[in-house]
Amino acid sequence: MGDASIRVEIREGTGKQFNRRLRVSGRVPAVVYGFGHQNVMLSIDPADLEREIKTSHAGINTLFDLEGEDSVAGRTVIVKELQREPVRGGIVHADFFEVNPERAMQFSIPVRLEGSAPGVVMGGVIEHTLREVEIECLPSAIPDDVIANVDGLEVGDSLHVSDLSLPAGITMVSVATLSVVSVITPKGVVEEEEAPAEGEEVVEGEEGEAAAEGEEKAKSDEDGED
Repeated sequence: MGDASIRVEIREGTGKQFNRRLRVSGRVPAVVYGFGHQNVMLSIDPADLEREIKTSHAGINTLFDLEGEDSVAGRTVIVKELQREPVRGGIVHADFFEVNPERAMQFSIPVRLEGSAPGVVMGGVIEHTLREVEIECLPSAIPDDVIANVDGLEVGDSLHVSDLSLPAGITMVSVATLSVVSVITPKGVVEEEEAPAEGEEVVEGEEGEAAAEGEEKAKSDEDGED
């Protein structure tokens, strides 16, 4: 059922010292749980997992068939969480969740922009605010991504989660009103338009209108005296 496979070994030890020795040997601790089974402590080669994720079309949503000892061999899992080093970013721990092929689950999938927005031609810029959405579907039906088509966006327009299309059998979980992508006026342009010209007096609101009327009346009185 899985898209790829990953070889695992049963891990007997626990604790910081054991995990440190495990990492020195080139492996990292992992755990598999879910689908009504007890948690099983494992160890994996982090380079193998990293490579499979990077080369798979599904990325982090890749379904893995576990290979190794009989107690876990053949189980189909998905990466639930990866803990990484804060500096180098290497994997230091992996959580695998065993999936039920007949039961829908929630997954995060990336949003991919497609098309050419007319607003960009007019000087606007694309602002991609939501890069992942939450969906619910069967494990075998996880899409690689969801498309946000920007072809009709003018400056000031936005696409929301409710505007995204999903294949049949897939339910959107993310809030419908969330903005996904917008075409906005560049900040520098807005500031330039709003800034008054040098020496120009900015008069706003009712006070400005009253001042303008006063100047006009004074000019009229002067013309009458002439």
